[in-house]
Amino acid sequence: MKSKRQRTAILFLLPAVVLLMCFMIYPLGKTIYYSFTAWYNFSAVQTFIGLKNYKDLIRDPVVRTALRNTAILMAGVLLFQIGFALILAILVDGVRHCFKFFRTIYFFPIVISATAIGLMFTLIYKYEYGLLNYFITLFGGEKQVWINERTSIYLALIPVVWQYVGFYFVIFLTGISNISSDIYESAMLDGIRPVQKAVYITVPMLRSVLTSSIVLVVSGCFKVFDIIFMVTNGGPLDSSQLLSTYMYQKAFARGNGGYASSIAIVMIVLGVAVTSVLRKMLQGGEEDA
Repeated sequence: MKSKRQRTAILFLLPAVVLLMCFMIYPLGKTIYYSFTAWYNFSAVQTFIGLKNYKDLIRDPVVRTALRNTAILMAGVLLFQIGFALILAILVDGVRHCFKFFRTIYFFPIVISATAIGLMFTLIYKYEYGLLNYFITLFGGEKQVWINERTSIYLALIPVVWQYVGFYFVIFLTGISNISSDIYESAMLDGIRPVQKAVYITVPMLRSVLTSSIVLVVSGCFKVFDIIFMVTNGGPLDSSQLLSTYMYQKAFARGNGGYASSIAIVMIVLGVAVTSVLRKMLQGGEEDA
């Protein structure tokens, strides 16, 4: 009987395993191989060069810029995406009327394509016909160049934060709804104020939800591509490059598939390492608590 159950389980798991091998394991193995080769313009010829791509990557100033921008992106989404989402969830949870309306409005950016959001913010930042410069000139001011070497990564961060605030807002709102009402009622009888309720009850009770959300946000920073590509395309002068956009440019604009593969492997290693360390730190904090 046990053997029959095992065969049935294997039969149902087999399609998923085949798809995983074909579309994840095999491409990952090929990417690792390509990262040790000189491979240009997607030709059939790959020349093994050992660790040269990785050595060049360490010395590449654009890679250092991309890592710095990734750190800025992480700080921004942790502070604003998680912070705004948590504040909105706490505020909306206390609203008795139009609850569904607010939930729909805040979640709405998630259903919009990231490419469309990037295009929208590109039109906002444009020098000649951008929305920001339109309002500035409307009130008698002079047009500004919004996307420059100092501001590019910060302006590109705004649409990234805006798009996913609603996603984490819904997660936090669901977590708050799962908190027992008896706890809040007891606190209300003791005369607790709304701010105290949020700080001393709601946020501590959401610790596990916050942990999962923080890990998701940080791991997602290594996958950001489309909005940055649409708003700045990594420029000007590579000032807003991320590893994802730089990898794309190396592979498809400059035809250096071997070097692009090494960037992809570094992205994977960094993503796994950072999220693993962060998860252990946060879960350790939960155990201590």
